[in-house]
Parts: sequence; structure tokens; C-alpha cells
Amino acid sequence: MKVILKNSFLNFVLVLTFLIHLPVLFASPASAKINLFYAEKLENAASFENNSTTFLYNIYDRLGLDAMGLSKKVYTYAITGFNKIRAAGSIENDGILSIVDFSKPSSAKRLFIIDVKNCELLFHTYVAHGTRSGKEFARFFSNAMESNKSSLGFYKTADTYVGKHGYSLHLEGLEKGFNDNAYKRDIVMHAADYVNETIIRAKGWIGRSWGCPAVPEYLSRPIIDKIKGGTCLFIFGADKKYLLRSSMIKGSRQAQDVAVK
Repeated sequence: MKVILKNSFLNFVLVLTFLIHLPVLFASPASAKINLFYAEKLENAASFENNSTTFLYNIYDRLGLDAMGLSKKVYTYAITGFNKIRAAGSIENDGILSIVDFSKPSSAKRLFIIDVKNCELLFHTYVAHGTRSGKEFARFFSNAMESNKSSLGFYKTADTYVGKHGYSLHLEGLEKGFNDNAYKRDIVMHAADYVNETIIRAKGWIGRSWGCPAVPEYLSRPIIDKIKGGTCLFIFGADKKYLLRSSMIKGSRQAQDVAVK
């Protein structure tokens, strides 16, 4: 009797497995690709929730971010702080991570917007730094009012509004002493006609803002709409004071290397 029940159960499992895979077996090549696409998305989302730290670090290689100009060092800083912010519940939407690498010249595409849940690079484009932070490179940073310098560190994206630069996005600085005056300073993400390749070809660098991470006009609205509502933005610069004193990046091997030098 037990053998009969066991064989019946095995037959049931085989039939059920066949029925589950039946749509894929008879699907067209196009629909099969769509099924695989959504299966991969589900797998990525599950990996993000269940083993997020390892998954987040692996995104760097999976997306080929090194070849796009984002160093592993900067990416590691970003993930270290991002994980701390997520754990503290400081952001409402942990599915998006934006990274600005001001150690790169303004003629380089140094803004990376990543959908970390689905392992996708959403935007890779130019971004301006403050007029008093430097010309081609951003070398000087400040949290002071009317400094016209960029501020480093981790931010939470806040509300949108329409101002003198059109559709714009407020930013809330999450690091005391480094960027916590950002909202009062009107440090926002906005469109700028001086952020374009024509100016790069003419001058060698893009125009500069009063401290705002300004982006190309044609991308400003889609970028803002994607990252608004409490996502994480990390602005990095080659500044030893930040590397030594920021509590957000402490614990990363790269920050430890700086501290012992």
C-alpha cells in the first residue's frame, strides 16, 4: 500500500512539474525571453532582500561599473553607508542608489543611478559641481551657507518643486558637519543648460553650479522622477577630512587604508 501511495505521489509531482513548464515549452522565442527576464527580476529581488550585502557588492561586477569609470573604492564607500542608512530606516525607498564621483573631471560621466533591487544601471551621465569647488575637478567642499561649494556625503532625496531652474528636487543631508545644511542652502538637483557635451568640446569641462548637483536638461525630469521620494544619494570627493571623519563609511577597508596613512 505504501509503495502504491509513493508511486502515486511521484507521478503527481511529475505531472505538476510538466504543467508548470508547459507554457515555456510551447512559448515562442520572444515570449520565452520575456519569461526569463521576469524570472531574473524575481531572483534579483529575492537576493536583495535575503542576502543584500553580498548581492549589493556583486552588482559592481555584474553591471561592469569599472569599465564605466566608477572605481571599486567609491562603490564600496557607497554600499557601506547605504547599508547603514537602510538599517537605521533613514530612507523610504531603498531600491535606488545614486552615486556622484567628484574625484572624476566634470568632462566625465560621473553620476551613476542604480536600481539595486533589479541590478540595473538606470542613468549614467554628467553632473556639475559648485563654482568655488574648482573648475575641471572639484577639490574644495563646504557645508557653509553661500559658499557656492559642493558638499560631500550621503543624502536623502526629498520633495520636488518648480523654481527658477524648473522642475527640481530638494536634498536632505544626512551627515552632520558635512552636508546637513543642504536643505537650508537650497542644494537641489536641477536641470542646467551648461551641463552638456558641446561645452566640454569647447572648454574641456562643463559649467558649474552654486553647489547643486545639476544635470543635463533632457535628463533632469526622468532622473528626478526616478530618485525622488526618499532614495539615497552619495556624493564622493577626494577629500581626506571626509574619508577620516565620516561615520557613514567607517568600517570599509578603503577608509581604514586612508586612516593609517
